[in-house]
Amino acid sequence: MRRLPLLFVACVLSSLDSAQAQNWPRFRGENGAGVSDLKGIPSNWKDDDYAWKIELPHVGHSSPIVWEKMLFVTSATEGGGERFVHCLDADSGEVHWQASIKLNESKKHQKNSWASSTPATDGDRVYVLFADDARLLVAAWDFNGEEKWRRELGAYNSEHGLGASPILQDGLLIIPNDQVGPSSLIALHAETGEPAWQLERLPGTTSYATPFIVSNGHHVYQIIYLSESNGITGVDLLTGKLTWQTQKLPSRTVGSPVESNGLIFATSGGGGTGKYLAAVQSDPAVSDESRIVFERKTTLPYVPSPIVQNGMLFLWGDKGILVCLELPTGKEIWSQRIDGGFSGSPICIRDRIYCVTESGEVVVIRAGDHFEELGRTALGDDCHATPAVANGHLYLRTFRHLMAIKARFDIDE
Repeated sequence: MRRLPLLFVACVLSSLDSAQAQNWPRFRGENGAGVSDLKGIPSNWKDDDYAWKIELPHVGHSSPIVWEKMLFVTSATEGGGERFVHCLDADSGEVHWQASIKLNESKKHQKNSWASSTPATDGDRVYVLFADDARLLVAAWDFNGEEKWRRELGAYNSEHGLGASPILQDGLLIIPNDQVGPSSLIALHAETGEPAWQLERLPGTTSYATPFIVSNGHHVYQIIYLSESNGITGVDLLTGKLTWQTQKLPSRTVGSPVESNGLIFATSGGGGTGKYLAAVQSDPAVSDESRIVFERKTTLPYVPSPIVQNGMLFLWGDKGILVCLELPTGKEIWSQRIDGGFSGSPICIRDRIYCVTESGEVVVIRAGDHFEELGRTALGDDCHATPAVANGHLYLRTFRHLMAIKARFDIDE
């Protein structure tokens, strides 16, 4: 048998360790970008290829999050009377613990669930956001399943139920709360749940977009958050002060914003169709007149979030039209119809974009300057959730199941 050089083996082991160490701590991973550099995830697979697959006890549309070997996901009973957070072993799918919170049963949109908000973690605790018609509630558990605190954040009045997710930065837990009733952006101290600040915002059409963070490179952070009533906004992380704001948006915000080289890309829409995209400069010093770099008003996503890769912006539409734009100009490079309806968001693993149809088929497309479909795999269950990538695995959540595909380093890319 041919022996491999020790240096080569060390490099392989190092790359394996790096891939295994990657965390996915919030909706769409690190800072909501939805991008991973993990090698070895296939473009299609068979049932025998799963590292593990389990049936969840209840339904939900939230994404799994992963910190090292711990995976967290939420679910809820029909009507939402009981909401659950599940902690699993990320390697085996074995359940470590489960906790629940009792809430009132409430209404929702037919495409929503009572567990659509994705948890967030800082490696010490997992934070979960739930709502009924009476309250918005956030709770924190440590990794052993002990509840550390919970806090009610006031009434919650939404047309379609809860969808936005919490995020974390520098010890602060940020809660998006743009709704029909009194609205705000809330910062809590993650360790204790005590308030840090609260920025009041205009009420209006409920936002389902999840914020993200931008930095000026000198540890000065802005929270980027959007809604129809408040437009696209930059908020100082430490003080909660509004630093800049665009005009209100023409319609509801569901897809979450992303960023590339100081440009923020945000969408809004309604009725299953995206209607407006703005590319906005995040620098607070930019004048209002020059903040919007380009706009687009056709062939856009409404629910799926955009994704940036290889100097291009990919817009995966609800009704199956994928558009690729050149950055930073916004010029259309190509568009292609893809069979299926989509209520989850795409993620990108190296140069491949993965998105799951509502009927549970994973579609894989090359993230390139021309259209190339690489594979399709049926999951056997409906899906409105966004995949996650961490710990050397691709994790897929359907209505009733959770499954993992382990990276194979013999796959050519």
